[in-house]
Parts: sequence; structure tokens; C-alpha cells
Amino acid sequence: MSTQNRLLDDLARLATGAAGAARGVQQEIEALIRQQAERMLDQMNLVRRDEFDAVKAMAIKAREENEALERRIAALEAALAAKG
Repeated sequence: MSTQNRLLDDLARLATGAAGAARGVQQEIEALIRQQAERMLDQMNLVRRDEFDAVKAMAIKAREENEALERRIAALEAALAAKG
């Protein structure tokens, strides 16, 4: 009976060690995949989200200013046409 208990203890230690080793391998693989993905994204020359949002805000502001200027020009043209 004590041989069986020792065998079970050894198997439990082996399983625990294997699980720990598997977790370590999994972490290494995840790190390698993450590094490769970052390398690929860097090579693709993509725009970061915060940069995109900043340019989008600038474009919205420029469009609003352009529309305001168009309205102002239309009003000035109408005033000139009314005088002439």
C-alpha cells in the first residue's frame, strides 16, 4: 500500500511539474506571437488610434470653418447684389 501511495505522490508531482512547464511554454509562445504581431504592425505603417482621432477632429473643425466661410461669402455676395 505504501508503494502505491508513493507512486501516486510521484505521479502527482510529475503532473504538477508538467503543468508548470506547460504554462511556461504557453507564456513563451504568447510572448513570441505578440512580438511577431507587433513587428508586422510596425512594418505595415498603420496609424495609431489617437493620431487618427486627432486628424479626424482637425478635419471636422476645418469643414465647419469652411461651411461658415461659405455662408459668409454668400451673405456678402447677396449684399453686393442688392446694392447693384
